[in-house]
Amino acid sequence: MVGIAPSSPSAPLLDGIVVVDLTQYLAGPTCTRMLMELGADVIKVEAAPYGDPARSFSPRVNRRSGFFIQQNRGKRSICLDLSSVEGKEIIAELAMKADVLVENFSPGVMDRKGLGYEVLAAGNPRLVMASLSGFGQEGPLASKPAFDFIAQAYSGLMHMTGETDGPPLVVGSGIADVNVGVHAFGAIGHALFRRERTGVGAHVDVAMVDALVHMHETAIYAPSLDPTFRPVRQGRFYQPAQPAGVYKGPEGWIVIFCTQGQVDALWRAMEQPELGTDPRFATNSGRLAHREDLATLIERWMEQFERDDEVIKLLELHRVPCSRVKDPAELGDDDHLRQRDAIRTVSDPLVGSLVTPGFPIHFGAGAPPARGASGDVLAPNLGQHNREVVSGMLGWNADRIDELERRGVLVAKDR
Repeated sequence: MVGIAPSSPSAPLLDGIVVVDLTQYLAGPTCTRMLMELGADVIKVEAAPYGDPARSFSPRVNRRSGFFIQQNRGKRSICLDLSSVEGKEIIAELAMKADVLVENFSPGVMDRKGLGYEVLAAGNPRLVMASLSGFGQEGPLASKPAFDFIAQAYSGLMHMTGETDGPPLVVGSGIADVNVGVHAFGAIGHALFRRERTGVGAHVDVAMVDALVHMHETAIYAPSLDPTFRPVRQGRFYQPAQPAGVYKGPEGWIVIFCTQGQVDALWRAMEQPELGTDPRFATNSGRLAHREDLATLIERWMEQFERDDEVIKLLELHRVPCSRVKDPAELGDDDHLRQRDAIRTVSDPLVGSLVTPGFPIHFGAGAPPARGASGDVLAPNLGQHNREVVSGMLGWNADRIDELERRGVLVAKDR
C-alpha cells in the first residue's frame, strides 16, 4: 500500500496513504485526525485492555466520550497488548505496509520496544515516522515529563498570559497539544513530498515546547535588541500598541485593535475626532502611556449603547478591527463558522448529534473538501477493526487471531 497514487484528480489529497496511529489523548490524535480528513486510512492502535484514555473523558453519553468522538472519527481501531511479542509484531508488520507512523510515547519508548525509526525504516525505507513529545527526542530535557501546562510554562507563553501585576495564567484550551499536532501534520506533508522526489522517508521530531516558542512574535527578539525591553503579561491590553485590548461593552467584552493607520477610524466611529490631536493620544507612545485614560473614554462611549452588537455594527461600518468576545458555547450557531465548516454537527450511533470543530484548511478549486462533515464518518468502537486489519491487511489467519483474542493480545469492546 505504500505510496499509492490518488485514484483520480477528484480523490482526497491523501487518498491511498496509510497511517499507523500510535497516539492517545489530544496532541497525536489532532495530527492523525487532520490526516484522516484529507483522506488517509488511519489505523488507530490502542493499548489493551482499555484503549485510548480519552475514551473515558467527560461528558459521556451511553459511556461514549464526546472528546474521543471529536478526535477519532473516521479512524479504524485495533486494540493490542503492546507489551506482547505478537503485539509488537503486528505494529512492525503494519509499519511495513504504511506510509506514515505517528507516535507520542515518551522519548525512547519505541526504541525499547524494538520499534524505533531505524528498525522500522530498515524494513520500509519510505516510512515517514512522526514522534510528538513535550521537549523533543533529543536535548538535555528530552526525558522530562510534560503536559500542555508544562509546555505553556517552559515556553514563556504562560509568562505572557494574565494581568500585568497578577500571576501567570494558563491559556484556556489545549494550545500546546493542538499546536504540536498541527505542526506535525504540516511536517508529515512535507516529508511525504520529499519522499516522492527521493524515495526516502524521514523521522519527524516535533515538540510542544518548540511549537509554543515559535508562537512568540516580540517577546524573544526584542530583549536581544533592546536590553531595557522586558516582556510582561499583557493583561487586557496589548503591550506594543494602543488602542488594542479588551474593553467592557454594554453586555459583555469587546476587543478593539487599531494600528496607527486605523486610529482615526476609531475616533470617527466615536464621533470624537478631537482625540486625534489630543497630546495624550496623537502618537502610539502617548496612547501607551495613557492607555487607562483611553480605555475609560472608549468604555464610556460604549455605555451609550444597549447591546454589544450595536457597538460592533458601528465599529465595522468605520472599518475598525473588532470582535465581541464569544463564549465557545455560542459557536455552534455561528453562520460564518458553519459556512466554512470550521464548526460542524456530527452524528454518533451511541451519542446522537454533537457539535465539533471542523477542518481548518481550505484548498479551493481543484481539490475535494475535507472528510468528516458527513454522518458516515464515525468514531470506532475499541478494537472494532481488529480482524479487518490483522487479517485483511496482514494476512494472519482466523485460528491465529482467535488464539490472540483468547490470550488478550487482541481486545474488542463496544465502547
